[in-house]
Amino acid sequence: MPKTDFGPLKLARLSIFQGCLGCLAVIFAGMLNRVMISELAFPALLVGGGLAFEQLMAPSRVLFGNISDSWPIQGRRRTPYIWLGSAGFCLMAALSIPLIFITENALSGDNWLPKFTCSIALCGLFALYGLAISLASTPYLALVIDLTTEKERPRAVGVIWAMLTVGIIVGAIAISNSMGSLDGVKDPAILEPALLNFMQKVAIIIFALTVFACWGIEPKEGNKLQKEKDLPRIIGLKKAWQLVKSSNQIIIFFTFLILYTLGLFLQDPILESYGAEVFNMPISKTTLLNAYWGSGTLLGLLIAGIWITPRLGKLSTARMGCWMIMGSLLLLIGAGISQDTNGLFIVMGIFGLSAGIGTNSALSLMLDLTLPEVAGTFVGIWGLAQALSRAMGKVFGGGLLDIGRIISGPESPFIAFTFVFALESFLMVLAILVLGKLSINRFKQDTNSQLQTLIMADMD
Repeated sequence: MPKTDFGPLKLARLSIFQGCLGCLAVIFAGMLNRVMISELAFPALLVGGGLAFEQLMAPSRVLFGNISDSWPIQGRRRTPYIWLGSAGFCLMAALSIPLIFITENALSGDNWLPKFTCSIALCGLFALYGLAISLASTPYLALVIDLTTEKERPRAVGVIWAMLTVGIIVGAIAISNSMGSLDGVKDPAILEPALLNFMQKVAIIIFALTVFACWGIEPKEGNKLQKEKDLPRIIGLKKAWQLVKSSNQIIIFFTFLILYTLGLFLQDPILESYGAEVFNMPISKTTLLNAYWGSGTLLGLLIAGIWITPRLGKLSTARMGCWMIMGSLLLLIGAGISQDTNGLFIVMGIFGLSAGIGTNSALSLMLDLTLPEVAGTFVGIWGLAQALSRAMGKVFGGGLLDIGRIISGPESPFIAFTFVFALESFLMVLAILVLGKLSINRFKQDTNSQLQTLIMADMD
């Protein structure tokens, strides 16, 4: 299909969808983390484990991508699936509120069956939310590729990634402005209607923006996949795993991504609770922590992409980002010692800046460690590493906090949180050590011959 005129206005409109994903992510995960752990006294392991099911649905992206390629609806391959997935995750977000309070009522009772049933239902809802996200986001990225030329794509990806961070900031600010009246409120009878009303409005607005973002952008009669885009599917999952195991460099980078992402996101499910329990911050203030983090991340991505990475190189910038993240985690512990709220916000800005620098270089390395002939396969592998480690971060972050509470006792929440932050710092040190063994040239030498062997074997 010939590329259409995809100017700045169309790109800006299409990027609204990514901003909506970022906004809903911070509202759905960040706010509900805080409410379930601090206001409703859910076990942190249940909260983290439940939210991890969203990431565990990431492998479904391959299936949904193939469906959108093969089964157009009304002559369009991408837009209907984007809208269908958006309707699904907006519905799941709205349904989460009543289910959370039903679960809270079950957990407060003595009967184990309602506790077990509601916990499973909560995990199932988060899994459906993750499936809907995959259903919407995979055809969305395919649509961006369909509509842009190779020269246009770097600009498109840059704008879309920035909009994701902007959406996170907007979501955090929206929670702070809308939930200020609930500061200090722990009564479920008051919390439930207020949160349900807020989430319903958010779901309606986000779905409307998603429809607007994609309306009329995709030409009718979806394009046929080019032969080079069919090649990654020829290899198949089994052969792709053989390719992963064939090169030591692939395993090294896969391990780095897991350690790096875990070290970055173990604090994700407990951050707002840290502000609530150690700093005695109200809900309207703890949600702003994500805004500072997001602002710092956006700045770090831009600074690294424009200035740091071109001058220092990808590997050096990645190491610098890891060291900065580790230092930020130690500053996070220091802020808890002084219980300085203003200092906590400053540290979150520094943490976001460090995360942006590290993430920019990690994404750049992912592009270098991708063979053009099987780009889809390798992007899937690196995406699997990130999704797996983010899911583990949600589970282990809450679980480690529970272990920390056992070690410290109920009167010392700071020690429990410090236990998690210290383990994150240690993971960053391991990530730096693993990164030192990475060689892009060795990767290319190791994989090319094995790649040709696998392709020929699969085509016979």
